[in-house]
Amino acid sequence: MRTHRWIWNIVLLMVIIAVAPQCTRKIVAKDEAVPTAEERQAAAREREQRTFEESLTAKKYAGIEGTVLESAMLKDVHFEFDRYDLTAEARAILAENAKLMVAHPSLRIQIEGHCDERGSNEYNLALGEKRAMSVKLYLVKLGVRADNLSTISYGEEMPLDPRHNEEAWAKNRRAHLVILSK
Repeated sequence: MRTHRWIWNIVLLMVIIAVAPQCTRKIVAKDEAVPTAEERQAAAREREQRTFEESLTAKKYAGIEGTVLESAMLKDVHFEFDRYDLTAEARAILAENAKLMVAHPSLRIQIEGHCDERGSNEYNLALGEKRAMSVKLYLVKLGVRADNLSTISYGEEMPLDPRHNEEAWAKNRRAHLVILSK
């Protein structure tokens, strides 16, 4: 009888060993809802809006009533000496700026035309206005509403780099975009 019980225990152990690997625990994934294309687009717009809002900094300029906002997402464009036509690089930068402005149609943007210190004050004010206008016209061509854009020329009065060399002058020949209201 004892041998018989011992044999049954061995048989039972062999059955357990044979069956145990087949009885592994199955992990059942929760039924998660897959976001729709509209939900993904809304989430992307929300992320872009948050990124844009975080990029804003307030600036107080002499001569401007109140405070304007600047965003690192709105890039300056630079010009050649004594020119106001847009280079291929400037057009590419403005295309990126236009995407942001079209995505935020309530933005009111002021385009500032700047020059280097060479030339008379009157000449540089006129050149700065031409630079600002060439940027405005190109942005309108890219779909930005014209009534959301204004221009101003600072001529040589607000240099980005105050040094008196070619490197500084190249930095100062620019159109700078600021946000008047969002």
